[in-house]
Amino acid sequence: MQSDFALLFKRDHPLLDVRSPLEFARGAFPMSTNIPLLTDAQRAEVGTMYRRSGGEAATRLGHRLVSGESKSGLIESWRNFIERHPETRLYCFRGGQRSHVVQQWLEEEGVEIPLVPGGYKALRGFLLQVLEEAAKLDFLVIAGKTGCGKTHLVTKLPGALDIEGAARHRGSAFGSLPDPQPSQIDFENAMAVALLKLELESLPVLIVEDESRAVGSLAIPHVLFDPMKQAPLVLIEESLEVRIETILHDYILANLAAWEEHGPGRGAAMLERSLLKSLEKIRRRLGDSGFRRTGALMRQAFAVDRQESLALHRQWISLLLESYYDPMYEYQLARKLPRVRCRGGREEIARWCRSYISSSATA
Repeated sequence: MQSDFALLFKRDHPLLDVRSPLEFARGAFPMSTNIPLLTDAQRAEVGTMYRRSGGEAATRLGHRLVSGESKSGLIESWRNFIERHPETRLYCFRGGQRSHVVQQWLEEEGVEIPLVPGGYKALRGFLLQVLEEAAKLDFLVIAGKTGCGKTHLVTKLPGALDIEGAARHRGSAFGSLPDPQPSQIDFENAMAVALLKLELESLPVLIVEDESRAVGSLAIPHVLFDPMKQAPLVLIEESLEVRIETILHDYILANLAAWEEHGPGRGAAMLERSLLKSLEKIRRRLGDSGFRRTGALMRQAFAVDRQESLALHRQWISLLLESYYDPMYEYQLARKLPRVRCRGGREEIARWCRSYISSSATA
């Protein structure tokens, strides 16, 4: 069964989730789509009936709540989804009554769809086991000061897990992206699926970026974070000028384009608000003077033409790196130095990592 589950995720099989919207929001899977059998209110009503009068009464209530036009509309929605995605698998919470009812209704309309045995609970349990298995691997951690390009390197190396990508966050106080972060469960599920696609069972070493446990509002699960804290490090060292340009591209230019997609014509204003909100998070550490100076530069950068704007962005980025991020990182790094195996520019570290992966694979 576990090999079947692995193939579902590796092959990106579409999944039809018929749990209630609230259940889906708490946790689901990549490639899953929620077309619920019961609304949140209906599910609560059926649950109350179950506790008061038992399963048969709850089932009868469920059939009364979903009947006539509402039933026909749901069947049509499910049918349309399956026609667009013929390899769809169906699940509810435990692979029990809700998914069987949906399967039966669809069969009566001439539509066949296989169930996921054990439903959401079984799939979730399987992905948690994947994280447990990953924790047994040898880890290699990519470290370096803010802006040195750790994420760029991680996403190019074989056998690397992009934790920030799964979290939809860049990890720092300024790491928020236009799209909201997933739920904690979805974050964990996304990492587990990514690990499966790395062919976990034959992976010689797992490469990750040096992270604090919190990635925005999410937390790296201890099963992964604990081995990360003990693993050997490679340290990217880049000049301040190179790091400023990397941050300018990633946090300003790329984010501006992303915000513009969300609100055409309003991207710059939305990015400015996001940056100022992020600045507020570190106000105490900057002190009043540093906070006011940085904020003033940010605002000026959004009030002038592009060429002058870029120069002003570089100023506040440099200010934050030299007065806040670099001293903090150097303090943290002092405790990690015994774990450093190699240090150098990004290209040098990339070559060293590829050699390390090759030697680990043949060991």
